[in-house]
Amino acid sequence: MPTPRHIAIIMDGNGRWAENRRMPRILGHQRGVEAVQKIVAACREAGIPYLTLYAFSSENWGRPVEEVNALMGLLGRYLRSELATLLKQGVRLNVIGEIDRLPVEIRRTLEESVARTTANRAMVLTLALSYGSRNELLRAVQAIGRQVRAGELDPEQIEEADIASRLDTAGLPDPDLLIRTSGEHRISNFLLWQLAYTELYFSDFLWPDFSPGELRRAIDEFSRRQRRFGLTAAQVSQTPDSSPEDRH
Repeated sequence: MPTPRHIAIIMDGNGRWAENRRMPRILGHQRGVEAVQKIVAACREAGIPYLTLYAFSSENWGRPVEEVNALMGLLGRYLRSELATLLKQGVRLNVIGEIDRLPVEIRRTLEESVARTTANRAMVLTLALSYGSRNELLRAVQAIGRQVRAGELDPEQIEEADIASRLDTAGLPDPDLLIRTSGEHRISNFLLWQLAYTELYFSDFLWPDFSPGELRRAIDEFSRRQRRFGLTAAQVSQTPDSSPEDRH
């Protein structure tokens, strides 16, 4: 059965998980970190080469200062505590988003973790931090505009690859499977360009309750779907490994 090469996850529902239990929201985020640890390990064991987690959106900066500060603290502790595990499991850490907006200490910890894991080849774990896809696309268009203005790029010759190469995810394959938890059915400004042909799976579980078993169910569901990429079912049956990248 086909398995996804790249899984992206919108980890939603930490705050609601805590509120449902009359607990402070930060406790939900703490439980969410535990879920991250389990799912990263499960993807590694399943042989998934790319995993991208929507950890902190550009819109999340608008949350109460106390919650944002607590989230930054959790991020720093996760990075420091998980580095040894990432190294042992051969996981390379990657980061996308407006990293310059993060606190200086968090940036330093991120840079160290990325540098220490750069030679790992078993899996690429990408954290989307201070990330918003519209902003990502805007920055890509601005970069292209600067090259056009400098005479380095003919606007009539701009192709999809020129845009993709200027996105934060340049060098990564597009996700095959997107999972969103908490029962919400939207993609919330996440990987808008990259999700063009991605299979979507919506789980009713809040993120702290999302288990390796539910991950397995999402992968099994993916394996039962036929990805047609705009072709007919008969055409895909003749070329089962077809993808947009293959046809460019």
